[in-house]
Amino acid sequence: MKTRSLMAKMTAIAGLIAFTGWTATLPAESIEPVRQNCTIRGGEKAGTLRLETDGGDCQLGRHCANSMSDIPMSRFTGISASQLAQPEAQLTATLAAEAGTFTCTGTVVEGQLSGKSVFTPDGLFVERMEKMGFSGYDADKMMAYALLDVGSAWARSLKEIGVPGMTADNLIALHIFRVDPAYVRSLTSLGYAMPTADQLIALRVQGVNGDEVKQIRALGYEPTFDQLIQIRIFKITPDFIQRMQARGLKELTIDKLVQIRIFKLAD
Repeated sequence: MKTRSLMAKMTAIAGLIAFTGWTATLPAESIEPVRQNCTIRGGEKAGTLRLETDGGDCQLGRHCANSMSDIPMSRFTGISASQLAQPEAQLTATLAAEAGTFTCTGTVVEGQLSGKSVFTPDGLFVERMEKMGFSGYDADKMMAYALLDVGSAWARSLKEIGVPGMTADNLIALHIFRVDPAYVRSLTSLGYAMPTADQLIALRVQGVNGDEVKQIRALGYEPTFDQLIQIRIFKITPDFIQRMQARGLKELTIDKLVQIRIFKLAD
């Protein structure tokens, strides 16, 4: 289940890259609405929705729609599970966020709302983000922010504790993988230097957590951030380390433990 969840998140990031294809900075007041085709149906998880949008210029046989799954239904107004079960129902589903407002207006056919969407960016949001040093916004990127519910208060909280290397682009991944001040402090409280934004993303992708780091350190190791990632990738758990030690193996560095896993020497 963890692998599936991770793949779903990585797929979401890949899809959002399409939303954030432009990098030119635009004045907040000049950002135009995004108008696309849209479909909304029930998500894989109960109480969620799957959204797909496309600009209507896809070539025949080429899949170029952008999609997001498992958006909480509670973030929308004007749409519900019971309404999606009503054939020919005319609905306008609205998602309001700090970055802007998204609407999908259309008709329900076979449990799916299909129609036209409009995303209206909020220029004040851009101004708030630019004051914190984040730039390069366009309507597509703001739409990604809105759908993911990326807010300025959360971004400010990471900025205030001193996370370096944060950009308008990697804020999306930081939010998807739920990086927050509490997670950052769970690492720095162990004596680590403040990790960069990209390091935090990599650590979160692999599920590195403070409790497990404490257990590894209690066994006499001082793993770097890169080694913490290797530990998770190759399943170097405290139990695995203790089993290798019980075999009488000496000088079991993190690198040697990784090699034991790679070459299946523990089998």
